[in-house]
Amino acid sequence: MLIVHHLNNSRSQRVLWLLEELGTPYEIRAYQRDAKTMLAPPELRAVHPLGKSPVITDASLTIAETGAIVEYIIELYGQGRMIPAAGTPELLRYRYWLHFAEGSAMPPLVMTLLFTEIPKRAPALVRPIARMIGKTVQTGFLNPTIDAQLDLMEAELGHSTYFAGPELTGADVMMSFPVEAAASRNTLGNRPKLKAWLAALHARPAYQLALQKGGPYAYAS
Repeated sequence: MLIVHHLNNSRSQRVLWLLEELGTPYEIRAYQRDAKTMLAPPELRAVHPLGKSPVITDASLTIAETGAIVEYIIELYGQGRMIPAAGTPELLRYRYWLHFAEGSAMPPLVMTLLFTEIPKRAPALVRPIARMIGKTVQTGFLNPTIDAQLDLMEAELGHSTYFAGPELTGADVMMSFPVEAAASRNTLGNRPKLKAWLAALHARPAYQLALQKGGPYAYAS
């Protein structure tokens, strides 16, 4: 039985959704973040040395990293679904966006979160300096980078309903989290195609079923 080691409010929600789309049997082992640090609990290190989610176990295999997990599940259980046909331009788009999600989209979003939180946790004497540095980095680098990436996503969805063509694929599963993260921070702006795409994902029966099984997920609102 394939087991998803699922951390609340995390990237592993995408894995549950993918499995529901494919109708693949699986089991959830749930973990809760530390209420103070928001980090994964130490129990996850028994599954993978880095102690992070998502990670899946399938018989004797342990697989980490969302992109690797999505590719593994689709290749082994997809039966040709959720991936464009070999040799097509859509397959190239699929590969690009599947890796863009974590390779390009998420780093500036994570850095924005860090530069927002660090001044709050800094000693009182250096808090103003930390806040000033954070604001400078955000306005001078992070915000323009995120805007450029969101513009690229919006333009891509002008070519087709989904990121790799007319059908939902693993690329959309991967892209869901960075777009949800951007939406949660009210940074989607005037990008109607991106908003419509996200609303369509959230309305899918498999997505809703994954939410029921995975528990509260702040990014789905």
